[in-house]
Amino acid sequence: MAAIPAEAPAPGLPPPPPMEHPRRRRPCALFSFAAARDRFLRHRFFSAGLRPFSVRLPSPAGTSTVVHLWAPPRSARRPVLLLHGFGASATWQWAPYLRPLIAAGFDPIVPDLVFFGGSCTRLPDRSDAFQASTIKAAMDAIGVPRFGLVGVSYGGFVGYRMAAMFPEAVERVALICAGVCLEEKDLAEGLFPVAGVGEAAALLVPRRPEEVRRLVRLTFVRPPLIMPSCFLWDYIKVSYSVSA
Repeated sequence: MAAIPAEAPAPGLPPPPPMEHPRRRRPCALFSFAAARDRFLRHRFFSAGLRPFSVRLPSPAGTSTVVHLWAPPRSARRPVLLLHGFGASATWQWAPYLRPLIAAGFDPIVPDLVFFGGSCTRLPDRSDAFQASTIKAAMDAIGVPRFGLVGVSYGGFVGYRMAAMFPEAVERVALICAGVCLEEKDLAEGLFPVAGVGEAAALLVPRRPEEVRRLVRLTFVRPPLIMPSCFLWDYIKVSYSVSA
């Protein structure tokens, strides 16, 4: 297992197959707001003292898995692993919290979960246990055997699984907006404004601007009043085209 700088995509490993979007002419094609924001957020990670790495992990049947993460270039003293939610990436989820955590004496380590951002695999496993074991292997590869953990939404499910699978490694866990005890009957009884797990999963991977608007209105306390379609098409293309 080896950690290598990750300014370029890992060679030889294509990302998961892109989602198919309806063919439609999209305005604002000359400027990508989402890509510009991504560059801005990457700059915030650099300015906070973190650096990008790709950790290549051996996998069965001659395949391999790559975990992209941001970490301090030196040995972490008080490492805290930050796990993002579904549909997000390390930079989009955690950029606002880096400096407060560092000021409090923590060393953030921020991976892209597999199938998100720069992390990918050719293995078919999509379970939270696979995510947990993969991130744990990446932490071992960079020499961080024990750490605290914060997980948001889907990252909370992965963090919960990591704590159960690797209690010797996970010192403390904070779960944010993660319904780890949620059951299908809770959806059926109206706990959330979706009909079931299938609709909830589809909601998290929007394909059209109107689906993004619905997702934002359900998840933001104060959703934006104006969400132009051109920006939403751009966001879908940049943020969801490589998620599977």
